Amino acid sequence: MPLRPVISRRLLLRLAAVQGATSALAACGGATADLAVGASAAGGGSAARFEVDAITNRKPVDGASAAPWFGSDRSGAVRAVEVKFAPPPSGLFGRASASITGRWQITSVEPNGSSDPIAGVAQRAVGREVLLYIHGYNESFESAVISAAELSTGIRFKGMTAAFCWPSKSGLLDYVYDRESALWSRDALQDLLEALVRNGAVGRVHIVAHSMGSLLLLETLRQLWASSASADIPSRFGAIVLAAPDVDIDQFAATLKRIGPLAQHITVITSSSDRALGVSRRIAGGVARVGGADRSVLEPLGVKVVDASDYGWGVIGHDVFLTNTDVRQVITRAIERQGAVASR
Repeated sequence: MPLRPVISRRLLLRLAAVQGATSALAACGGATADLAVGASAAGGGSAARFEVDAITNRKPVDGASAAPWFGSDRSGAVRAVEVKFAPPPSGLFGRASASITGRWQITSVEPNGSSDPIAGVAQRAVGREVLLYIHGYNESFESAVISAAELSTGIRFKGMTAAFCWPSKSGLLDYVYDRESALWSRDALQDLLEALVRNGAVGRVHIVAHSMGSLLLLETLRQLWASSASADIPSRFGAIVLAAPDVDIDQFAATLKRIGPLAQHITVITSSSDRALGVSRRIAGGVARVGGADRSVLEPLGVKVVDASDYGWGVIGHDVFLTNTDVRQVITRAIERQGAVASR
């Protein structure tokens, strides 16, 4: 199957950096090889075999036999697939092109071979820690799994990389549909989380949720804690990072009170320059979004807060956790911090 670059809303951000990317990449030399050492790369870190386990409740397109594999419609079934990627382009011009189209390209999407897809994912995670990425509003299946790959390799995660891909319309005018789809996906995400954290052979589960994906995650954690609270559950979770969370600030405060000690695992990445959250605030009747809130408002709630306002670039500033090395290190430190807590 020919490789197919994914053009997403990140293209608008990356175009602004293309001119500078060429000279910067020329000076990097081996930077691409370093980034290619992903935790989910099979065969000792081979970028050519990098994999993301994708769990989705999107409806397949043409049997998920070819791109785009899964569309924006909701499915009554949950499916799990193994997504494999080509290595980042080599050479100066290839890397400059990758700064526009996305560093990774999908080479294959195959079912995980289990009659129970979620149980199959948990089985594949045995003996490894898990990094689970939950995408936000206006994302396709393809852009979501590529973001998961970029995130994992960017922080050099040493474990299994997974992505929960809920049904987003991937359209700028479909905000309400996306929000309702995110909330509709709570049960599927809860089933996945419980399969992972209830399996003692699986390592800690680290989660990075972006934008509206943070709403889905928080509502799922609230649901999970209400139905399955037990003393051992918090220790099965590692870092829980909410990147630019598109969540009502009042709802956030109320939810933290309902998820018990899981709230202590949360790190929030905020930015006052995030224009996408500014639009969300207007849609929500002027209620502040957590991702755009001041540190002084969030820290008293008991969560860790990192202000990334000075690190954004471009005209939107909503994906800085993927595009900025310093902000990615926030995620790395959150994972390391939870590891230190667990070892006490």
